[in-house]
Amino acid sequence: MTRFLLSLNLLSILTINGIGQAHDEAPSHNSHYLEQPRPGLIPKVFAPGIVSNDGRSEAAVSFSPDLDEVYFQAGGENEKLAIYFSQLEGKKWTPIEKAAFTDGKKDEEVHPFVSHDGKRIYFTAYSSDLFDTGVWYVDRSDWPWSDARKLGLPINDDKAFGFNQAKSGNVYYFNISKRKNSYATFDNNGSLDVTEFEIEPGVYHVFTSPNEDYFVAYGPNNEEGREDSDIYASFKTQDGTWGTPINLGSDVNSKAGESVPTISPDGKYLFFGREEDDGTENIYWVSTEVIERLRP
Repeated sequence: MTRFLLSLNLLSILTINGIGQAHDEAPSHNSHYLEQPRPGLIPKVFAPGIVSNDGRSEAAVSFSPDLDEVYFQAGGENEKLAIYFSQLEGKKWTPIEKAAFTDGKKDEEVHPFVSHDGKRIYFTAYSSDLFDTGVWYVDRSDWPWSDARKLGLPINDDKAFGFNQAKSGNVYYFNISKRKNSYATFDNNGSLDVTEFEIEPGVYHVFTSPNEDYFVAYGPNNEEGREDSDIYASFKTQDGTWGTPINLGSDVNSKAGESVPTISPDGKYLFFGREEDDGTENIYWVSTEVIERLRP
């Protein structure tokens, strides 16, 4: 089991008693996505040797809306999970650095998410005992960002994990204590109204598309004898409910575990973690056309 899945399972346990061309596209001449050649329908390792490195695990990629900043989580076998980032300055990306948003107030920081207006970065932070877990944020009013603050209620009235948001402002996250996905909308007074939802086959880390017409998540592979996790997609139906999650199939899901999917802010690419032969995870990316071809 990967470190990322293990972290989510530990957190859960402690609180109960987590279409287009088939070949690669030609390398892009612009600077977005760390100048990496764009993938087609076949997943490729994202930024090998830059973001995805041998001997450690990476996941949970988030880009700024202008695609000039990238954030992701990473950690080695004896290394705490942390958020790392790079920014596009002029025509060159800066070296990868650790963000350390909480400046040591929390032991580990994971699941970064840049808001669609680019003004705020949300993330999950927790202490070494895994009990004090919640969503924090930093603002971009100060450079490079403000002091970290813990998000208020109702999201953090329980143990929240994996915050992300649609362009509409609607929020998705995982309630660890109840082992349920949660959805929050703004009411007429501007307050968040939280609804818990559970969708078979028990998918976790629901991540909405920018326009909220589908979400991706990961959950157990349903084949007999398999214990790995796969990436699923669920499409919003005409009545506003979510359809049964569809497994993205063997083009995306391998016999190793896939987890922590995210969607780029332009809606063009699916990112996810995949377990490698040495037990670590690398970040892979693929065109979201693999999702669109499954749309009912």
